[in-house]
Amino acid sequence: MTTRTPGPHSVPLAFTEEVAAALADGDPVVALESNVITHGLAYPDNAATARKVEDAVRASGATPATIGIDGGRILIGMTGTDIERFASTPGIPKVSSRDLPAVLASGGMGASTVASSLVAAELAGIAFFSSAGIGGVHRGAETTMDISSDLIQFTRSKVAVVCAGAKKILDLRLTMEFLETHCVPVISYGYDDFPAFYCRSSGLRAPHRLDDETQIARAVDTHWALGNPGGVLITSPTREEDAIDGDDIEEAVAAALRGAEADGVRGGAVTKYVMRAVDRATEGRSATANMAVLINTAEVGGRLAAAHARLRREETQ
Repeated sequence: MTTRTPGPHSVPLAFTEEVAAALADGDPVVALESNVITHGLAYPDNAATARKVEDAVRASGATPATIGIDGGRILIGMTGTDIERFASTPGIPKVSSRDLPAVLASGGMGASTVASSLVAAELAGIAFFSSAGIGGVHRGAETTMDISSDLIQFTRSKVAVVCAGAKKILDLRLTMEFLETHCVPVISYGYDDFPAFYCRSSGLRAPHRLDDETQIARAVDTHWALGNPGGVLITSPTREEDAIDGDDIEEAVAAALRGAEADGVRGGAVTKYVMRAVDRATEGRSATANMAVLINTAEVGGRLAAAHARLRREETQ
């Protein structure tokens, strides 16, 4: 690990040698969240999945940088030992962007979410981040005000986010409205609709579709050249053979949300409750599809990051 503190009062960033070398050479790097390791599958499946996700990024021509928090530092990339430690250590807290100051000050371990990973990626100079699915506006948000911090962070961090849309447990129409209101560009890569995680379509048409990787890279840079402070959301649906029928998921989600209400589950606990209920209702198919989305999106993110790095090299020649 190479630790770098950008300024006298800045957060220490601990880079793996692989990530540090790629950034120094201008090679493509894709940031990844560690929350999927600590709060997803059980050990050792979580560690194995994390390695598969990183391998998918490498296979597409980019370097993975899994983000974590440990010892008052932000980890920009994880070694194999780090992945095993995060995967096998119980009770590591999920750290969103609002939680970073307290967790870094305490010196404890923390698993990055989409929002905190974007903060870390921008600090490290990483232009692309990949996640299976983003957070969004929750159903019933008109009374609960339950809106994911992911959406706010998109307006603040200059990082392109590659994902398979957002989970169907959310209010996807309101999520799209929020992104439009806050001027976050949404580009669908090679597909007409905004996807819904392990469902290929949410039933909502994406604002823009681009089929060429170089065009997407150019759109990302143009967004920043226009003076915009935030990022670009790029969606790519899961493969057809890995997808689950949207109607089946909708029925399971509706039943799970009723169960959460009856059990008094509130706030951030709702997502985990509902996802596990959906997994039971689909007899494990959703968990398998979840893993496939992670790997596929990481591969797409790597290809788009590679296209972006090539474009920047061409423009400086």
